[in-house]
Amino acid sequence: MKLSLRLEKIANMITKDAKVADIGTDHGYIPVYLVENNISKSIIASDVNKKPLKKAIDIVKSYKLNEFIELRLGSGLEVLDENESDEIIIAGMGGILIKDLLEARKNIVKNAKSLILQPMQAQKELRKYLIENNYEILEEVLIKEDQRIYEIIKVRFDSNKKIYENIDDIDFECGIKFKKDELYKEFLQKKIDEYENIKSKLKDLDNEKIKEKYELCDEKINLIGGKLSEIS
Repeated sequence: MKLSLRLEKIANMITKDAKVADIGTDHGYIPVYLVENNISKSIIASDVNKKPLKKAIDIVKSYKLNEFIELRLGSGLEVLDENESDEIIIAGMGGILIKDLLEARKNIVKNAKSLILQPMQAQKELRKYLIENNYEILEEVLIKEDQRIYEIIKVRFDSNKKIYENIDDIDFECGIKFKKDELYKEFLQKKIDEYENIKSKLKDLDNEKIKEKYELCDEKINLIGGKLSEIS
């Protein structure tokens, strides 16, 4: 099974021989890859929609991997019982939806050894939720595919302690554990460019709320610029 760069990176963050749940599996590509590459031989793959799940069932069958991959129809973590999976993948969804799925089944996430999350939007909001709700960030990875930079966050829930202190709002946006490399520089620069673009659209408008938003953009640009200057 040949995966996209994004999906391959997610799959390779799985611990060898872990029991895996792939929530929102779509066509089941990651589970097939995990078995073929001898990373995991025990996978639950689920999707809320019948059509992609049927496609996943057909693909798993074509690879003769039904012994290793169990496919389930259902929403989010509702498809899992406690302690069925060591590591849980939730990828390709919005950050708010991922947050809601985690919040709805805390009994599942608290027993998992790790969760690999790849939000398509609202990464800041998801990271804020994780940090404020006793998740330890184990690893953060950036991967570039088709000119888009994706954020992948591997976490573990720990209900016994508040893990992070003195976390600023800008850390929710820019991450905690990303490797400080050329891709991270590009990631930060893209954020600066986005705020500059917002400013250009606001500059000729004149009311108090617009001014506040303009000033907030300036503040974000300065803060992100500070992070960028640390590694340039």
